[in-house]
Amino acid sequence: MPADETSVSSTPPSTSDALPRSRPAPLGLHLVPGGASAAVYAPHAELVEVCLLDDDGAGGWAERRVPLTGRTHGVWHGLVPGVDAGQRYGLRAHGPWEPERGHRFNRDKLLLDPYARGLADEVRLEAAHFGHEVDEGWRPVDGPARAGGARRRSTSDSLACAPHGVLLPQRRADPAQRPGTPWSETVVYEAHVRGLTMRHPDVPPELRGTYAALGHPAVVAHLRDLGVTALELLPVQAIAEEPWLARRGRRNAWGYSTLSYFAPAPRYASAAARAAGPAAVEAELAGAVEALHAGGLEVLLDVVYNHTCEGGVEGPTLSFRGLDAGAHYRLDAAGLDVDVSGCGGTLDASSARVVGLVMDSLRHWVQAYGVDGFRFDLAPALARGRDVAAFDPEHPFLVAARQDPVLADVKLVAEPWDVGPGGWRTGQFPPPFAEWNDRYRDDVRSFWLADAARARAGGRPDAGVRHLATRLAGSADLFAHGASTDASRRGPLASVNLLAAHDGFTLADACAYESKHNEGNGEDNRDGHGDNRSDNHGVEGPTSDEAVLGARRRSVRNLLGTLLLSTGTPMLLGGDELLRTQDGNNNAYVVDDESVWLDWPALRRGGAPADLLATTRHLLALRREHPALRQDTFLSGRPVHADGTTDLAWFAPDGRPMTEDRWHEAQLRTLQMFLHGDPVAHRSLLVVLHSGAGPVPVRLPEEPWARRWELLWDSTCERPEDVVPHVAEPGEQVELGPTSLRVYAAERP
Repeated sequence: MPADETSVSSTPPSTSDALPRSRPAPLGLHLVPGGASAAVYAPHAELVEVCLLDDDGAGGWAERRVPLTGRTHGVWHGLVPGVDAGQRYGLRAHGPWEPERGHRFNRDKLLLDPYARGLADEVRLEAAHFGHEVDEGWRPVDGPARAGGARRRSTSDSLACAPHGVLLPQRRADPAQRPGTPWSETVVYEAHVRGLTMRHPDVPPELRGTYAALGHPAVVAHLRDLGVTALELLPVQAIAEEPWLARRGRRNAWGYSTLSYFAPAPRYASAAARAAGPAAVEAELAGAVEALHAGGLEVLLDVVYNHTCEGGVEGPTLSFRGLDAGAHYRLDAAGLDVDVSGCGGTLDASSARVVGLVMDSLRHWVQAYGVDGFRFDLAPALARGRDVAAFDPEHPFLVAARQDPVLADVKLVAEPWDVGPGGWRTGQFPPPFAEWNDRYRDDVRSFWLADAARARAGGRPDAGVRHLATRLAGSADLFAHGASTDASRRGPLASVNLLAAHDGFTLADACAYESKHNEGNGEDNRDGHGDNRSDNHGVEGPTSDEAVLGARRRSVRNLLGTLLLSTGTPMLLGGDELLRTQDGNNNAYVVDDESVWLDWPALRRGGAPADLLATTRHLLALRREHPALRQDTFLSGRPVHADGTTDLAWFAPDGRPMTEDRWHEAQLRTLQMFLHGDPVAHRSLLVVLHSGAGPVPVRLPEEPWARRWELLWDSTCERPEDVVPHVAEPGEQVELGPTSLRVYAAERP
């Protein structure tokens, strides 16, 4: 509604003896006896007001403004009398409008409290959200910021369309309910709230795509029976749309556009919870976490502390920008963005207050919801100091996260790259951080797909088996040392091994498409990565050729087998166990429909999805049953038995130990890896991998490596029960099928 239809009044600061003394901490609004305490960081502001919002009975809002009169170290603080849980509120910050100095204070913009734990509604972007004047397409009327534009202050009041915070009591989860799965047993499953649950036939229709669906017994049972131990959710913190997407009538389906770091996104709550209000939304998400915990599953959150939905300086003024742009974002001397996120603007992790905000947010999700860990999107952006070009493994944020008692027993996982200078930092984060290992993805997919396709076409592979061996053994080249003073304390479990993730091809698509097909994103297929290390097996996309389909399924099994038999921490992309396809879209960030949701009905029909699900369960059971696959120290080839056998050994197809010459043989497509069970008091294993186009004779290692070799799995079989039992003698020659993988258990003295 227009600003002149809103009733505004001012309330003087309280001096009631019933209220406690005003303090600059904790930040945000918090219920206290007699009202609420308020503390807002806005060091360059001249006045900050808490705006209490009540229904005026005529479809608008009556606004009562309470000025915060305390000011300590840049924090405005005071007491707000007479308010209770459920109160809607916002903030207004008065100060200089000096864009060239990074100051974009605008008293006409109602701002969301950065610490608001409840959000009243989803935000629908409007022109009034912008602190500067914009045209119908939400572009600055005076031209781009880098040409001196985005400097005309908007006088349109945003009360009617601004995001409203809601005052909620502090929630506390029971920490005793968290599963506490050790890293050595962890298997991560990455999924989207809607993508995972929208088509599940056992979830009631009104709950599909919601937090409640995550905790539904059918969803919990699938994850538990599959054998994964942790559900990693794409962002569930409150979201707002980016202007450039909203202009096109699209939305960021993945949610990497955070509005609030403390409030759950209302869009993923059930209709009943949204209608009941933010407390019900909070309770629904907390209930889902409790249900997953009861099923033995941890919950990890993908968090985006590198940028916000406000984007760059041409973006809307919803919260941080209006409170103090220069105190929250990286800006240059001209007030323009210094961006290492690729999203227009970047939060300034060189600021102690920004680090404090991130830490407060992390603690909140652990203490209020009981979450078990976090995956940090574009994590190097959080480890850049005042010199934005330099990555610092001893950055204050990394130090703070490592010593914080609340975070001491949660999992911390870095996405170890951003788009800034020197942005690729895989292997360089300090303990206890684990990291997504992109080198694992690239080398394994190259071996099974890209190099195999090149060899099939008569070309020369880029490498033989040496890169594959490094990844199978835990990526010691990346994780046995690093940039921080104690990085050598990390072991192979710091490597989160992945072959597919939300941004990229699914495993099925990596075996069905040579090129990305992102036309549905509306960017003329210009978006998305071009280096996919994929193989369409002779036909691009859908086909009815059973020979092609069979080869594709076998490649998926090879990839899954490699992932789940490698040393390190495996991560599955949700739906890869069901042959999920996105029709070749490797950047489906704006797609939220059946083309990207898990196809549960197809599983019910049986056939290939059901077969692959059975195979994935079998592989995860092998991993669970054999500690030799889950070792927490790097294997070095050291003797571990009196017979001279070593903790790790490599054999060529002829059964002889690998030599330096063979390691550098680009045409070699077959490798045997022996993992000794004695260090973990369990069975030893032999993994045999062959990515050649035809069958190959392989001689299994002689004694003393084993007295006999028992076949546990063969990737040429569509289902685990199709594997023909076989016990081979030491040195026996067996024939591996084309592009296939086998696992043997060793019978030893």
